[in-house]
Amino acid sequence: MKKYILVSLVIISLMSFQKQQVYEVEDTIGNFSLPNAMDNAMVSLSDFANAKVVVIVFNSPGCAFSRIYDERLVNLSKEYKDKGVNFIFINPNNPSVSPDDNAEAMVKRAKEKGYHFPFLIDGDQKIATAFGATKTPEVFVLKNLNGAFVLKYKGAIDDNPQLASEVTAYYLKDAIVSVMNNSAVKISEKRATGCMIKK
Repeated sequence: MKKYILVSLVIISLMSFQKQQVYEVEDTIGNFSLPNAMDNAMVSLSDFANAKVVVIVFNSPGCAFSRIYDERLVNLSKEYKDKGVNFIFINPNNPSVSPDDNAEAMVKRAKEKGYHFPFLIDGDQKIATAFGATKTPEVFVLKNLNGAFVLKYKGAIDDNPQLASEVTAYYLKDAIVSVMNNSAVKISEKRATGCMIKK
């Protein structure tokens, strides 16, 4: 009986430990490094130590929702580029499962849409798993607090994937503005609409 209880406690502890590995709002994000599809150079979160805000976007060339949101995200990144806000796109899809998500497809998409930020490869989903990302596109807003990045918002970009002209709630933009103004983010989490990450 004691052995059974001990085993049960170990299993529960492991489950709790695994659960804690997923970042929640207000958690400090650990540094990570991934290769950039554009030049295969390694890019780390710590490279953005001078940024006020870092926006991480899990994005996929093979996902229709990602393609719909591309223009909105590029425009938003340009709007805040000179205000200390840096964007990082990460493709979490396994290219052996999703051929439309290989490095060549990423480079092609980046050039077509004018990405002026890194497009990183996370084919084994280690970083996506740490963030708890399940969809593309899905966004995470990080605030730089003296060199430590703290998660302030995660989830959807806005409330209308189909029509940009009919968006009524700008979750990502509102979060960026709030973080820049050192204000509380009113909606810190909103379920993302998109394609499931392919493992």
